[in-house]
Amino acid sequence: MTDTPNGKRGVSTPDAPRPAGAYSQGIVAGDLLYTAGFGPQHPSTGEVPQGVGAQTAQVLRNIRAVLAAEGLTMRDVVKVTTHLQHLKRDFAEYDAAYRAFFEDPCPVRTTVGSDLMDILVEIDVVAALPGLDAPG
Repeated sequence: MTDTPNGKRGVSTPDAPRPAGAYSQGIVAGDLLYTAGFGPQHPSTGEVPQGVGAQTAQVLRNIRAVLAAEGLTMRDVVKVTTHLQHLKRDFAEYDAAYRAFFEDPCPVRTTVGSDLMDILVEIDVVAALPGLDAPG
């Protein structure tokens, strides 16, 4: 976890897949934690589960690990961006798996179809750090 002159700080945990390129698992900037877009690779084995439901669950476990490195939970997530390889075909199964990780009020979410590299789903989130006041 490295601080920069502008106050942003990298977040890293062995409990989520290591970056495959020049990016951080997460960045804290101000009162928010931004995660990288995570795929469904298991952090220690690199295995990718079959099916969009199982891949969604693994992606969200990866994200949960980065949040936990900062003492956060899925309840702290305020924004989710999801990329699905097959948006129309897989949305219902993805959404069912997603719902198991979030409680009301669910975060805002954008879900788009994307050309992904040998995976069915990629997700990134923005989470609020403790002390961020929610509007009344």
